[in-house]
Amino acid sequence: MSNLKSNVTSFLFFISVLSVSAQSRTEIAIPDIPGYKTLKCDFHMHTVFSDGDVWPTIRVQEAWQEGLDAIAITDHIEYLPHSQDLAEIDHNRSYEIAEPLAKQMGIVLIPGSEITRKMPPGHLNALFVTNANLLEREDWMDACLEAKEQGAFVFWNHPGWKAQQPDSTLWWTEHTKLLEKGILNGIEVYNEKEYYPEALQWAKSKQLTLLCNSDVHAPIAIVYPGTHRPMTLVFATEKSKGAIKQALKDRRTVAYFDNQLVGNRQFLTPLFMGSIKIKTKQAGLENHQLKKIMIHNSSDINFHLKQRQPSIGFSCPEEIVLEAHRTVFLDLTGTSDEVKTMERLQLFYEVTNLNMLSGKPLPVNLEVVN
Repeated sequence: MSNLKSNVTSFLFFISVLSVSAQSRTEIAIPDIPGYKTLKCDFHMHTVFSDGDVWPTIRVQEAWQEGLDAIAITDHIEYLPHSQDLAEIDHNRSYEIAEPLAKQMGIVLIPGSEITRKMPPGHLNALFVTNANLLEREDWMDACLEAKEQGAFVFWNHPGWKAQQPDSTLWWTEHTKLLEKGILNGIEVYNEKEYYPEALQWAKSKQLTLLCNSDVHAPIAIVYPGTHRPMTLVFATEKSKGAIKQALKDRRTVAYFDNQLVGNRQFLTPLFMGSIKIKTKQAGLENHQLKKIMIHNSSDINFHLKQRQPSIGFSCPEEIVLEAHRTVFLDLTGTSDEVKTMERLQLFYEVTNLNMLSGKPLPVNLEVVN
């Protein structure tokens, strides 16, 4: 049986390699920020080794094709509906199967598992575990303590999931205990197709790393046809497991979903400013000065800007849409000679689809050299 299992696994790996060779990778255009690489990650997904519909190598293929840098396969420890079809129950097996292909394709594969309980405490993902089998404990706290002993990064999955919290999204005493013991490190503010504003506030007040993941069970193309999956942007010193783990510990993340970015202002601002480039062209008119601005957006994100206060000495549009990979032309007009003499013109906007930890839109100042 062991030889047959080995041969089948080798054959499936070979088929996976052939399949990937016929695919093309779509790179995600989101800029690096000063001092860090912007890694596109999904830390919550399932395979047939729990309640998913695909073989582990498929998750690697999907990630490579969609332009991701790192993923974690987090199959349930306690919920195994396909167990009768598996030769043995080994919670490390999905990682072991996917790892060779991940290395070949340049995807950082992080070992992980989902500790699955009713509320409280709900579902918890443990990343960077060294032996997932040891997380199979009767008591959920014992499982979490084992995860901590293995040096895992633990986060609370889908805290607002209606199946477990149908009336209101609450923070439970059990989560306080996990936080006080240094076990709970992060929280999903977005899961699959749901956004949890309460989780954003908890991330801020309790200093938790915010996560945004697909929690995909079916093939990814079925769940997100024609659009990008939700992902966690991680700002790491390099593309490696160690650097990603340190970035998660340091809360250097931003949630990216549905053309929205949510996170700390210190990361949102350089992401936005690194995505745009401003050029100007000036033309004199009879009674006033006209300045034509060209703003190019080199990212995959459509930025929606709304004026938060008037500029001094000239007027500009109240709303601007900077479409991905396009250049927009704007006219700035002024009736005062101040426009001619000012070295720099300031435009005051907020980016309505980039939200800070406070929940408010990101304020930006666009400077135009006169």
